[in-house]
Amino acid sequence: MTDTAAKPRPQFRNIGIAQIAKYRLPLAGKLSILHRVSGALLFLCLPLVILPLFAASVASPESYAQIAEYAGNPIVKLVFLALVWGYLHHFCAGIRYLVLDLHIGIDKISAQKSAGVAFGVSLALTVVFALKLFGVL
Repeated sequence: MTDTAAKPRPQFRNIGIAQIAKYRLPLAGKLSILHRVSGALLFLCLPLVILPLFAASVASPESYAQIAEYAGNPIVKLVFLALVWGYLHHFCAGIRYLVLDLHIGIDKISAQKSAGVAFGVSLALTVVFALKLFGVL
């Protein structure tokens, strides 16, 4: 038997916000964090925003007109745009993760490229929806 002592594990204590802000994540890491943020956004907004608005819009023609008037406010449109971004980002990143689960593109270069594609597609679709939402298209 050998008496080799295991290396002591590094201890990270008193990590502050200033140290966390200095971390440089790769694009795939940023995509992962935003995937979680967008999922939490959608999860929290479903019972608080989406379902009540949907229920009010299908209740009667008068309530639909009231919701349509309310949705014309630019601040409300920005909230809707944030929800659209959350959905599109979560959808595109989710497809990327399903492909990664099939062990396709798991090497470092392919993972970085697929993260860039997921970001690009979700942002491009968000811009298209923003143009439609604000009446440009």
